[in-house]
Amino acid sequence: MASNAPLDRRNSVIPDIETLARPTLEERGRQRFCSALRRYAIQDMPEMLKRDFDARVKPQRAAKGEALDDALAIERAMKPEASYRFYSTLRYNAQEMCFLSVQDSIERALPEMIEVSREAAARNPAGGSLRLDPALEMPRYLTTLDVHLTPGCFHSEWVEDDVAQGAVVSLGARVFSATMSHRSWGGVARVISRWIKHERPDFRPLRILDLGTSSGKNLIPYVEAFPGVEAYGVDLAAPLLRWGHAVAEHEGIKVHFSQQNAEALDFPDGYFDLIVSSFFFHEIPVKATRKVLAECRRLLRPGGMMVHQELPATRLVDAWEDYFWNWDTDNNNEPFYTAFRAQDPIALMEAAGFDRTRNFAQILPDVNAYPDRHHAFGWDEPGRPRHGKGGWYVFGSSLPL
Repeated sequence: MASNAPLDRRNSVIPDIETLARPTLEERGRQRFCSALRRYAIQDMPEMLKRDFDARVKPQRAAKGEALDDALAIERAMKPEASYRFYSTLRYNAQEMCFLSVQDSIERALPEMIEVSREAAARNPAGGSLRLDPALEMPRYLTTLDVHLTPGCFHSEWVEDDVAQGAVVSLGARVFSATMSHRSWGGVARVISRWIKHERPDFRPLRILDLGTSSGKNLIPYVEAFPGVEAYGVDLAAPLLRWGHAVAEHEGIKVHFSQQNAEALDFPDGYFDLIVSSFFFHEIPVKATRKVLAECRRLLRPGGMMVHQELPATRLVDAWEDYFWNWDTDNNNEPFYTAFRAQDPIALMEAAGFDRTRNFAQILPDVNAYPDRHHAFGWDEPGRPRHGKGGWYVFGSSLPL
């Protein structure tokens, strides 16, 4: 006989927090529209803009004796053009709309989401952990702007044990990238782990650390790639960590999340075999980057590796691609974007104590675009893909045994 009594979740698995926001038909339609608009703005419109630059703007400027041979010169030339203004306006609004499109369904489900997060933290059925530090000082580079145009940024908390920003970032990013679940994320981790296995088939990391882990979407695939590894993810934002912990515990994946500033971590020296990150360093000032890399050197054991997926350095791309990447500096609330890309990652790692001869910066093949290719592309290799279009830019180093 069926019972109408509420489910006693204390005796059940952790519910799937990702499914609790239930958009209405109208909301789902809006999200799909935002996905399509954002994809058009980031993929199709830049090609149209480039054609307009090559066919019209560049010849006109050349006739006036102007040499558009660097990103700044191209920016000055394109800024007043109608084609750029339309592109930039559409791209900005598409970015913002992706996160706004999920807020209504999140607000309705927030009490239930918080309950699930609390349950995960109390029970830890997968064996993971969640360690928060309410006294941790948030750096100004996090609190000054809503990074990525995400309302409330990553760290804001509106109620006790809040997960709202974790939901906005996670579910908004699905709309942003037109993916349906965290299982379709983690592409960076799959690319890097495949490359590591190819380069070092005997490498068996015991502990892995993901810097700026957010909700762990690019950490969980490493646990699957290296069975038995102890996985640790650090981030400044408690709502993201609560969300990610609930996801991992529901999936039965053991991850240790902690709220820390990657500039000064509390792990002992030589604690990790593998240190990774994805889209992290361009979000922080260069002076913070130097501290984080010094921490990586301290925390890495002999024989260990670090691999950071990032945006390609300025010196490695042509003037137009450099101009394209730098759009986010002024328009997407990512003020350190250009300054980070202007650095030489090899030199940054050397300054942090890594051996220059063991440092690398290269393009790894995307798993979907090159399913049979496991080794990195050479910079001078004909047909080498661009970052984000068939390949992923990474930099890193390793320590000798």
